[in-house]
Amino acid sequence: MEHYVKCREELLKFIDENNCAPIMVRLAWHDSGNFDKRISSWPECGGANGSIIHEPEISYGANAGLTKAVNFLKPFKQKYAAVSWADLIQMASACAIQVTGGPILPMKYGRVDVKDGSACPGRTSRGTADNAGLPDAMAPFGCGAKQPATHLRNIFHRMGFDDEGIVALSGAHTLGRAFQERSGVVENGYGDAKVQGMGFFGTAEASPYTKSGCPVRHDGKAGFGMPGGKAWTSNWLTFDNSYFQFLKRSKDENLLWLPTDAALHEDPQFKVYFDRFADSKDAFFDAYSKAHTKLSELGSKFEPAGGTFNEVVEQGGKRTVEAALRCKTGELNYCRLTMEKVTTEPNGMLTQMLLLMPQDLD
Repeated sequence: MEHYVKCREELLKFIDENNCAPIMVRLAWHDSGNFDKRISSWPECGGANGSIIHEPEISYGANAGLTKAVNFLKPFKQKYAAVSWADLIQMASACAIQVTGGPILPMKYGRVDVKDGSACPGRTSRGTADNAGLPDAMAPFGCGAKQPATHLRNIFHRMGFDDEGIVALSGAHTLGRAFQERSGVVENGYGDAKVQGMGFFGTAEASPYTKSGCPVRHDGKAGFGMPGGKAWTSNWLTFDNSYFQFLKRSKDENLLWLPTDAALHEDPQFKVYFDRFADSKDAFFDAYSKAHTKLSELGSKFEPAGGTFNEVVEQGGKRTVEAALRCKTGELNYCRLTMEKVTTEPNGMLTQMLLLMPQDLD
């Protein structure tokens, strides 16, 4: 268990220092996002199994740029060999949400890795035109849908999400940016400057919010990461409910808003949750925590069954902690433990992880 604790501690520090939270979230989502609930066999069902590190999946168009994230994680995998790739990817994503000011997610670990690229889902295996069923940002939609709201439901219902989960997960666009070299949905590419005729760089300069030195961190500290691209929010290294403020702020051409984003406030059923999350960060964090945790476990094969490692975090500076316990049934239960002594990081968050069994919680 100690290697999981230490790996998580080092990931928190690395992601914070390198300002690379968005790409870590994207890597984990794309590993999970090809899950198909209609397929019962593993690993054919897809999901959080580490297949994204292998060819041909890592080279699918929707995964452009994610080799960078895999390379970030390789030293951690080498140092902590007992942590599976599937666990490492999902752990990094949870750490990324935390270091940018988001909720601390009740993760569990013990995922089994696929052996090689033969387990990668085929490009069209999920009934979509490409990318193994990952969502498209705009038409033409690979699932054949004519409307973006229908497309979102086609993709996420296949994974087992309802409308609330779809809107909550979409709120993670408060982090990160789109690049011409990756999704291609914007003209803004890598770097600050506009570069013509070189093929590799975007044809438009960075936006006012994605130029070097812009204040984007939730803690107000300096730090930026790679400049360039176009963001959904002005503070794109801060995890909050800014994404849902679209209808409340003045129109800003320097921010990104795609058809699948607009669908969340134009579709009546989606809009209920869009408005709720705009009004309450707490409501968003609660729904997002549930959706992200679910996404991180889709298609995962745990050994032992049900997972074993459970993060424990300090609550409100009190000498009690709330432990997320995953029982063999997979249901999430909460317990309160009284701690005489706790070990904390400099930021005050408890770094211990406890292995708890149901009989310990009577």
